[in-house]
Amino acid sequence: MGLAMSYLRVPPTMEGEPDPGRVARLVFGTPDWRRRQPAEQVLDLGGHWQALHYLITGDPWDGRQPESDVVCGGRLLTEDGEAELGIDVIFVAPDRVKAAADHLADTSFGTIADRYDPAAMAAAEVQDAAGLDAKTRDRVLKPAYENLTRFFAQAAADGQAVFKVMTHS
Repeated sequence: MGLAMSYLRVPPTMEGEPDPGRVARLVFGTPDWRRRQPAEQVLDLGGHWQALHYLITGDPWDGRQPESDVVCGGRLLTEDGEAELGIDVIFVAPDRVKAAADHLADTSFGTIADRYDPAAMAAAEVQDAAGLDAKTRDRVLKPAYENLTRFFAQAAADGQAVFKVMTHS
């Protein structure tokens, strides 16, 4: 059992509320939050989030902005009880969404694909890296990266913020 990541793009204020912690409580305060959102505003990466972060940044957790904001970066809203929801919620402000979208648009999957090394990823303790095989890169990670690229491009074009939710899978 590992962690799964889902994304939601929303306007920077919701129901007149500009505070990201309060917006997180409005959106993620019920277990059926996915069903209450337009499908095109939600993106699920499942358990492949950390492998994608590794490919994008070369590190299992860290990295420089703007590339780190695509997966692991942003402001953790649930760290100090700011948004007590029983799940981890990470907020990326619209200006950082735009920078991440520009980075993705300028970085093809082929540019980061050389980092795909399941043994090195397992040694770095990337989630589920031991189960990666030669086909996973192009069959799973490439389409996920392309979906992320489109998702961030649309969020940036609409001036939206991105919330990332970590749940146990």
